[in-house]
Amino acid sequence: MPQATEKRGVKAEQGGVEETPLQPQTTIRWDGSKMVSTYANVCNVTSGREEVTMLFGTHQNWHAGQKELTVDLTNRMILNPYAAKRLAILLANTIREYEARFGELKLELPESK
Repeated sequence: MPQATEKRGVKAEQGGVEETPLQPQTTIRWDGSKMVSTYANVCNVTSGREEVTMLFGTHQNWHAGQKELTVDLTNRMILNPYAAKRLAILLANTIREYEARFGELKLELPESK
């Protein structure tokens, strides 16, 4: 059975070489005509089998040790799991680049139970 590998649009098979058509490069055009910008300093994420839901909002309680914190939710974004994974990769890369330029972001996270 011949083994095939893909290289630069050429399909190489044991015993011969066969040219395959090159994949055209996709151009992405970003249309910002309907975009709305909002600020968030709070984000929460939930998920089910078919979707990942992100809630964004702001809080203005700046006193440490408060018993209650009010978050004004302003946006909900619902993604399919594939888009959510791509977003996670983009965010991880962006934070890695940010920390390389400006230093580590230290977070105070509650202890896990």
